[in-house]
Amino acid sequence: MDASDANVGGNSGHRARLRQRLFEGGAEALADYEVLEYLLATARPRIDTKPIAKSLIARFGSLSAVLDADAKALADHPQMGETSAAALKIVALAARRMARSKVAERPVLGSWQALLDYLHIDMAHLMHERVRVLHLDARNRLILDERVSDGSIDEAAIHPREVIKRALEIGATALILVHNHPSGSPEPSRADIDITRRIAEAGRLLGVTVHDHVIVGREGHASLRAKGLI
Repeated sequence: MDASDANVGGNSGHRARLRQRLFEGGAEALADYEVLEYLLATARPRIDTKPIAKSLIARFGSLSAVLDADAKALADHPQMGETSAAALKIVALAARRMARSKVAERPVLGSWQALLDYLHIDMAHLMHERVRVLHLDARNRLILDERVSDGSIDEAAIHPREVIKRALEIGATALILVHNHPSGSPEPSRADIDITRRIAEAGRLLGVTVHDHVIVGREGHASLRAKGLI
């Protein structure tokens, strides 16, 4: 047996132990770097992926930040490449699809935590601001999750009358505004509050309810409704 074969054998035994811990211990059985290590092993079965996993955590800061990182940035990371980057991005995509399906299957207001989980997975680690509108039907089920703009939430990017006009066009009777703060803190700014109130007022005039404006950040989320700001 040469050195490379011995290394493969050692990796196989280590991965079998990781797999056993995963099956027996559940969600908290593996450290974040071990989750990445195991995922990368599917793309790079013949090498020790632990150093790569640890270097990714060190560079991007957390497991979720690695999975949300730009595909090119991942591929360009030392010892990664496109195949390894794809192995991570497909997991991020699956997580988003799972979270979105939980939101789509039930009335949004009755599954609020599922909505917050979905929004956090999808937006918390974006490096730029993104504005979305969740359009709801009379039973508060999601009709359309629509990206409105990439950039600050103000009337230059999102005009109150246009938001309500769009809701009426697709038959929505209510909506939830969503955007993220790349700074990490979800606390609303004065501009966030002002534009939300103008959209809510435009909605009242035309029979469209603005249930909330949710701001997402790496540090959590803020609901303007819960804060009594709309």
